[in-house]
Amino acid sequence: MKQLRNYIAGEWHLSKTTDYLDVINPATNDVLAEVPLSLASDLDQAVTMASEAFTAWRRVPPTERIQYLFKLKTLLEEHRDEIAKTITVECGKTLKESEGELQRAIENVEVACGIPILMQGVNSEDIAQGIDEIMIRQPLGVVGIIAPFNFPAMIPFWFFPYAIACGNTCIIKPSEKVPQTMQRITELIHQTGLPAGVVNLVHGSKTVVDALLDHPTVKAISFVGSSPVARYIYSRAAETGKRVQCQGGAKNPVVILPDADLEMTTRIVADSAFGCAGQRCLAASLAITVGSVKADFTDAMVSAAQQRVVGNGLDDGVQMGAVINQGSCDRIQTLIQKGIDEGGNLLVDGRDPQIPGHEQGNFIRPTLLQDIPLQGDVATTEIFGPVLGLLHANTLDDAITLVNQSRWGNMACLFTNSGAAARKFRYEAAAGNIGINIGVAAPMAFFPFSGWKESFYGDLHGQSQHAVEFFTQTKVVVERWPKEWSRQF
Repeated sequence: MKQLRNYIAGEWHLSKTTDYLDVINPATNDVLAEVPLSLASDLDQAVTMASEAFTAWRRVPPTERIQYLFKLKTLLEEHRDEIAKTITVECGKTLKESEGELQRAIENVEVACGIPILMQGVNSEDIAQGIDEIMIRQPLGVVGIIAPFNFPAMIPFWFFPYAIACGNTCIIKPSEKVPQTMQRITELIHQTGLPAGVVNLVHGSKTVVDALLDHPTVKAISFVGSSPVARYIYSRAAETGKRVQCQGGAKNPVVILPDADLEMTTRIVADSAFGCAGQRCLAASLAITVGSVKADFTDAMVSAAQQRVVGNGLDDGVQMGAVINQGSCDRIQTLIQKGIDEGGNLLVDGRDPQIPGHEQGNFIRPTLLQDIPLQGDVATTEIFGPVLGLLHANTLDDAITLVNQSRWGNMACLFTNSGAAARKFRYEAAAGNIGINIGVAAPMAFFPFSGWKESFYGDLHGQSQHAVEFFTQTKVVVERWPKEWSRQF
């Protein structure tokens, strides 16, 4: 059985631990590898080496630092098919979804290659007679990145390309459920010739996370995961004076007006709700119909849910893969039953499907629950599975009220042909990512991923200029050069 290793200071190391977890293929429940639950001492070794590397790395000109990212972009493109297959095998999503995820990672590398401009400072001459003032950006030092299971390739790239391009060194802790993807990408990072210690990979779970949060040399933490864990990481890291950005969970509503294109809207909402088996923080989880569109949209969604092809993400024609593990299956099915017990109308039941040839896989088919209570578990809990709750509102104002009363604020979408309605929605909806006739309002790499409320803890988000500002600290210099000092020249 393949035992995964940590990557520290340019070399692969076996962890000092004797505790390993099986890495499981969600579609078959076959064991793929063993991942170490590394010790705090493993993490400390990585931080020590990253700190030593920082001294030299911060002095490398930005124009030279980005040359390694150019090489990495080329390697990712050359190994696109291999990495996408690895994502699918250990994460469960379809091959097409994995290819799209990797493309988003590559786009972040491209944006980070603009660091020579993105991290420029500002200056003002003669703020007083003969006195100038400038602001420059400098790197922080060692930073930690804690990644989730649902996008094992993309999400680390929201952070680390910007971090190292700005002159920092980093420790990446991938999810222990999907460690092979980032392990393979780290092998490609090694091929770029990046100096030892600039990027390090440490496998593990809570022990490694807590060691990152508590380590005095680590200056910043980037995290994506559930809101309870985001809150924990934000508070614990902040106690030690670290910068923290924590993307949390979501309960994303989509609002459908009577003038929306029904065919397009149904297809887009189905892709949003059931794509990646609902395991993404921008998945549509509540659909709010307004006025007369309720019956037609409901019928269309029932048909779309029933027709979606579920199976092994490597197989041709499959539109939705497995959820990550049996525990997730059990949790999702429990919440579906809770929705029924609370009075919801089960229109499409995706529980306990039989997928020929994959009877041991962790599969749930698309599920629709109608008229769920607003304060019930299905309406308020992030299910993180292919379950869409259907609600109804009489007016757009009523729908916006439903959107804004949620404690979540990751994404909200509107489907309409009315420009006035679209402007009202984007102006009033209390969410950080807004879609208009878009089902997954995922920002491009040159925009920040802007969660609000309990969907985000911090000030600066991942990607784009936000990432540059997060991974640099500003220094203001006020200087005077008296004339008599220059006369000697």
